[in-house]
Amino acid sequence: MNAEIVAVGTELLLGQIVNTNAQYIAQGCAGIGLNVYYQTVVGDNWDRIKEAFSIASSRADVVICTGGLGPTRDDLTKDALADYLGLEMTVHEPSLRNIEEAFRNRGGLTENNARQANLIAGCDPLPNDNGLAVGVALTLNGKHYILLPGPPREMRLMFDRYALPWLKTKMDGERPLFSKMLKFAGIGESLLENRLLDLIDGQDDPTIAPYAKEGETAIRLTTRASSAKEAEEKLAATEAEIRRRAGDHLFAEEDIPLEAAVVQLLKQKGKTAALAESCTGGMVSELLTSVPGSSAVLRGSFVSYTNEMKQAMLGVPKTLLEGEGAPGAVSPETAAAMAAGALERTGADFAVSITGVAGPGPSEGKPEGLVYIGVAVRGGGVETERLQYSGGRETVRIRAAKYALYRLWQLAKD
Repeated sequence: MNAEIVAVGTELLLGQIVNTNAQYIAQGCAGIGLNVYYQTVVGDNWDRIKEAFSIASSRADVVICTGGLGPTRDDLTKDALADYLGLEMTVHEPSLRNIEEAFRNRGGLTENNARQANLIAGCDPLPNDNGLAVGVALTLNGKHYILLPGPPREMRLMFDRYALPWLKTKMDGERPLFSKMLKFAGIGESLLENRLLDLIDGQDDPTIAPYAKEGETAIRLTTRASSAKEAEEKLAATEAEIRRRAGDHLFAEEDIPLEAAVVQLLKQKGKTAALAESCTGGMVSELLTSVPGSSAVLRGSFVSYTNEMKQAMLGVPKTLLEGEGAPGAVSPETAAAMAAGALERTGADFAVSITGVAGPGPSEGKPEGLVYIGVAVRGGGVETERLQYSGGRETVRIRAAKYALYRLWQLAKD
């Protein structure tokens, strides 16, 4: 069966709140084998809500709607669906008694709050254990309709506790979807896709879907199976082939950020790290310390934004930074000296440095987006790497920060 999610609320269209409800509902539907092919957002307008129900009903077996069940004049969802289906409204007495009890010490029940107990005739009520507005589950003319409240705290509990079990009774032997996320770093989405192009073009079951965010790429493998064990067996061959082609960039087999994988790996190996940052201004440190338990692996961090601080904090020679013929702050020599200085001053096992031109515009006659990464290993040498990014200041900074984390992950892995 196919489903469509309809989110009601003008505040969604204005960008005042993020539509997290649709994400949550879609994940729940996938878990029971219900395909979600469309998501719709509609404002608090009677005619447009009815039109949304009409369009969704024409292309989906299940219409799941969230929002517009409250007490105010713009809460129109139940009435609009009832009008679209040609059904009468009734009152759910248990919900009305709950509302009356809730308002007993608030000066008495008002008529608009009593509206939250209204139901569409012939439906199954969905209790609201975290609020007052009762939900709706209804089957008519072979179509299934579910109405859920908008506040996530109310919606999620009603969906999990009552709507999903109701939906399962309507499913005709549909097998649930199982997904596995493979996370990659140090490789862009287009390059990763190119390595896997024949697999993606020839996909059937399992399906292969690439996703990208700044500094990370993900591959989601999805299959339909009767059990987690069966799903694992169906995914195994495809996963093994992806590992063969791009395993050197695979940092996690679950949907976690790179910084979490770095902390996890350093802990497992009993290793520590230090950071020296210039153009990223402490971004790598912020990413790492956002992970619980990072204090066990991060020895220290230096944000040496100016030449003076590079000298004072990290011991970078002035001759590298200034004067005729000096390579300058943005250079492999300075990146190496920063990494070596951080390693020496903290006693860490690894140190990674970043220096570059985040922009806007060039610096030291060097182009915007030019970044050097330095890597120092206790008992080993110092290496540097030149990177050239595009996309503006924040893009350069986050990509450089993520790449530094990738290099740190490589050090720990090896």
